[in-house]
Amino acid sequence: MFGDMMEQMQEMQEQMQRELAAKSFSGEAGGGAVVVSCNGARTVTNVKIDGSLMDAEDTEALEDLLVVATNRALEAAAAYEQEQAGSMMNNMLPGGLGGLFGQ
Repeated sequence: MFGDMMEQMQEMQEQMQRELAAKSFSGEAGGGAVVVSCNGARTVTNVKIDGSLMDAEDTEALEDLLVVATNRALEAAAAYEQEQAGSMMNNMLPGGLGGLFGQ
């Protein structure tokens, strides 16, 4: 019984990882001047920069916006993953015990 439950948990975790890798998240900074996209596996997949930010004399502002946008995208991916993991645990527990993890 315990072995079956562990196997089921492993399968659900692998499924969740596939779903996360297919899901896209974005974070922006500077009112949308910089947009960074990543997937649920927390791999950056795209960066868009408004051309008006391209100033060879002031790269620090652009760098700061990139950091902020990247962190926002990664935070969105992490929050979604946490939500999905909580759902997965609730689905595995016997009826009435799903609330043990604050869901």
